[in-house]
Parts: sequence; structure tokens; C-alpha cells
Amino acid sequence: MELVLRKMRELCAVSDESVAALLQCVEPCTFPKRHRLVSAGTRCRDAYFIERGMTRSFWLVDGEEITTSFTVEGAIVFSMDELYYDKVSEEYVETLEDVEAYRISVEDLRRLWSERLDLSNWGRIIHQNEYRRLHRSHKERLTLTASERYEAFFRQFPEVCARVQLGYIASYLGITLPTLSRIRGRK
Repeated sequence: MELVLRKMRELCAVSDESVAALLQCVEPCTFPKRHRLVSAGTRCRDAYFIERGMTRSFWLVDGEEITTSFTVEGAIVFSMDELYYDKVSEEYVETLEDVEAYRISVEDLRRLWSERLDLSNWGRIIHQNEYRRLHRSHKERLTLTASERYEAFFRQFPEVCARVQLGYIASYLGITLPTLSRIRGRK
């Protein structure tokens, strides 16, 4: 969990004691490409710290997958509905590559956040950063052209652009695959 801990400590100070408490609650796991970590309509009961690999989150709307986010190494992925609202997930999370992760139960994560201020602060920071990303994405969809949205996405997530299928990026940007292909062809 070396990379995850380094990324965590880049965001905020986390004590060695809190790291030790966290490490007592996680277990290593691996998943193949296209494995569902979270499925809509079910309880997952776990969150995953991604050490290697990438995931995407998506909704299924009228049979079409709408990509909502990507998670790369050093980050955590989970069902927001379950963690915050104790409800079944409305979203899916699947691996886009083979993934090495560390699983923690939602119950243990909630407990650690309530007992350890530094871990709670880390959780707050990752969520305020995610809120900012969502807010920016919403603004970009309303104000930028398709080409400008792709440029902004590429600047923010170059590693995602290099590693995932274009269809997932097009879905995230709210454009068609042929439009994204034309935009990339002009670059």
C-alpha cells in the first residue's frame, strides 16, 4: 500500500499511528480487467484503495453506460450511496485494467474517520477535490465546445487519455465517439 499511503500523505499530514490503524483494516486483493467492484442495486460493503490499475464509474441509463469518473493509482473508490447514505449503489464501478487494491469495509472506514481526525481530514480533502472536479466538469459541459472539453480533460487527466478506450472518454465528456475521433484526428 506504499503508493496509496504516499498519495494520502501528499494531501495532508497523517500520523504513523493512523496509518498503522488503517493497515490493520485492509486486505490486499487483485481483480482482472472488466471486473465489477460495485454494481447498481446491490450492497458492496467495501471500499478499495487502488495501488495499481484503473477503474471507471458509470450509470446505466436506458441501456447506455454513462461514464461519471475514473480512478487511478493512489486513490480510493467506493459506492458513495453506501458510504454516505447507507443505501444500495446507483452506480457501477468496474476495473479497466488488472487491478491491485486494498479492500477495507465501509464500516471500518467510517469508524476510522470517526476515531482519527487526520484520516477524517484526508477523507474531507479527497471529497472536496472530487466536488471541485464535478463542479468544473459541469461548468465545462455547459460552456465549452466538445473540442475545448477534450482539451481540458486531457490537461487534467493525461494518464487516463493514454490508457482507456476512447468511448469511455467520449461518454464522460458527453460527446459521441465519432466526434471525439475527429477532435483527436485534428491534433
